[in-house]
Amino acid sequence: MRIYITSIPIADYNQALTFYTEILGFQKKRDIELGGGARWITVVSPEDPDGPEILLEPNADYPAMKALREALVEDGIPITSFAVDDVQAEYERLQKLGVTFTQEPFSQGGPTTAVFDDTNGNLLQIVELKKGA
Repeated sequence: MRIYITSIPIADYNQALTFYTEILGFQKKRDIELGGGARWITVVSPEDPDGPEILLEPNADYPAMKALREALVEDGIPITSFAVDDVQAEYERLQKLGVTFTQEPFSQGGPTTAVFDDTNGNLLQIVELKKGA
């Protein structure tokens, strides 16, 4: 078994697509019109274009999802996590692009992490794992 698609709830297709591609650096893999204004949009890592896809899923206002997202943000918990080689460097790059961080780079001897707002109501985490971890 392997990961094919995982989803991130969004409220606005274009805003999310811009953030995930132009700011975070993912590549758009699919953008399929489904009718009635609905779209199937996925992005992938440019480092693994045939790897797992992130579905930008427009379910942000679904009552259960809305409650979950609000609770996660209130508690400062990211909805997902992305691996980076250097959290400090990525933190600085994203800050220059106007990304709002809720947690600066932080480590307690294990992985280094930072948490930021994706402009669509989610907190995301970047993590740098120690070599061999």
